[in-house]
Amino acid sequence: QVQLVESGGGLVQAGGSLRLSCAASGRTFSSYTMGWFRQAPGKERQFVAAISRGGLHTYYADSVKGRFTLSRDDAKRALYLQMNSLKPEDTAVYYCAAGPLWDLTRTTPDEYNVWGQGTQVTVSS
Repeated sequence: QVQLVESGGGLVQAGGSLRLSCAASGRTFSSYTMGWFRQAPGKERQFVAAISRGGLHTYYADSVKGRFTLSRDDAKRALYLQMNSLKPEDTAVYYCAAGPLWDLTRTTPDEYNVWGQGTQVTVSS
């Protein structure tokens, strides 16, 4: 089973950018749909974006569409989330996740069965 480690979080001013990375161990990375979720204090874990096996298709939450870009590099077993035009409401712990789903519009956390430990993103106003 794949294991996931996120990096790239930090503190940024509103309007700024961050790039999150997720490094995977294990040879099965390419067989998973990959996604990012986020969780703010006191709130439920929220879907951010997903990318299909092979990276041909992506799906984004309306709240990040046009600002965030998700990509994957199966040769490097890596997932990337480029976040631009960040807003204070983007502040959360961001989690990388892997799942066996094929339908990217299935956005509940229980569709994903492997999770990283999370990385904090804080956007100041």
